[in-house]
Amino acid sequence: MSSKQSTVDFILEQISGAGDISAKKMFGEYALYCNQKVVALVSDDQLFIKPTASGRALLSECVEEPPYPGAKPWFMISGDLWEDGDWLTQLIQVTTAELPLPKLKSKRKINLE
Repeated sequence: MSSKQSTVDFILEQISGAGDISAKKMFGEYALYCNQKVVALVSDDQLFIKPTASGRALLSECVEEPPYPGAKPWFMISGDLWEDGDWLTQLIQVTTAELPLPKLKSKRKINLE
């Protein structure tokens, strides 16, 4: 089951103050980026935040579920918490701060000999 664009749009609007926010559709689901770092996934219209110590400290109740079969558990954020844009923005900011920058992919040399 894929996520609705309207769900992703609502979440993006709620966290727009966290930094440079974007979403990328992948296999019918979405990866959410903040400052070029993957910080969350939207899968089956549910929000999953990449687990960090800072994020865990902000969560009063921490529910961890895999966002897709075979994945490690992420923080699952219930829909009622999406309404608090300030809190959700803070969660995204502290998560982003703790994550490393993505590694640059090296260009492969093609040997045409």
